[in-house]
Amino acid sequence: MKRLLLIALAALILLSCDKEPLGGGVHLSCVQPPFLKAGDKIALISPSYATPMENVEAASTILREWGFEPVIGPNVGKEYLGHYAGTPKERLADLEWALGDPDIKAILCNRGGYGTIQLTNLLSQKKLSAHPKWLIGFSDITTLHGMETRAGVMSIHGTMCSLMAKSGGRGMTNTLLRDILLGTVPVYEAPAHPLSLPGTATGTLVGGNLCTFTPILGTDADATLGDDIILFIEEVEEDMSHIDRLINTLLLNGVFNRCKGVILGEFTDCEANLDFGSVEEMICSYLKDCGIPVLCGFPAGHGDVNLPLLMGAPVTLTVSAAGATLSFDAKGQTRSVRIEDALTELQEDVDNDTQKQRKLIRAFNFIRHYDGIKR
Repeated sequence: MKRLLLIALAALILLSCDKEPLGGGVHLSCVQPPFLKAGDKIALISPSYATPMENVEAASTILREWGFEPVIGPNVGKEYLGHYAGTPKERLADLEWALGDPDIKAILCNRGGYGTIQLTNLLSQKKLSAHPKWLIGFSDITTLHGMETRAGVMSIHGTMCSLMAKSGGRGMTNTLLRDILLGTVPVYEAPAHPLSLPGTATGTLVGGNLCTFTPILGTDADATLGDDIILFIEEVEEDMSHIDRLINTLLLNGVFNRCKGVILGEFTDCEANLDFGSVEEMICSYLKDCGIPVLCGFPAGHGDVNLPLLMGAPVTLTVSAAGATLSFDAKGQTRSVRIEDALTELQEDVDNDTQKQRKLIRAFNFIRHYDGIKR
């Protein structure tokens, strides 16, 4: 009996050695998918919530204007339980179709919402890595970015069909995504931010939406288990106390011990129910003694500007009192992008829209006045 117990104990020890420790030890090394060329096909899929077909069609028109051929997934347009874009198996089927079809060169998600966590135990890393291709999206698509990174494939945290349709494909949110797909990688130059913490760091870019990647900590979709990571965080419509809970969850799981740097993106419509001036101030209160650079105010996430990021790519983050730079160690041509230009471009679009609205109001008032005279 003692001999059997010893054998069983030895077997348990050997099995535990095959598992990745929760505290880290995962080596992240991602291949870069090939860039696209004119005429290449891009699959449009809905792995989370359903999307109105008019948004998918509008985004398809924009992709054609960019020189690509959009291909809509077989299950796009379906609805399940009032929100999902089909059952988990239907959404998985579209993703596996896009990954496996050799004619598809990139995958653009239609929207986020919720639902990708339901796919984590259904999709194997081998299917993600067998034919590396760019997967694009943000918000709930954060789960798929984590899975791609753990499978060893870079992906793009960027805009999706629903928002491309809303913007008409205008602005750097869209044009920089187009440029990346065609082979030009941005080098971001950010202005100084009063809450940013100085320093220089190199690591693998991981993260995304905080509410999305925190529940998958310790799973095969968890890219924060990697050593030497640069962690990107953004959030939408969560109050400070909930964000504080999630940040403490990361702390308890040792995530910040593995961070070489942190990038704080947009925190859109996040209620200030704690006595902090901003969400960034609250998060930096935990990070100020970590001795790592922190870039605050990077325009990526659920704001009006959502600049694309190469997830799983080696990056260098430099933060100083004068500003910050973020560069990607990736193949392709490079282009310096001043974040201030993207924000200025947005303001010009807002001003133009305001002028158009004023002209429409004046025209409406004139017509109403003229009609009143005739009557």
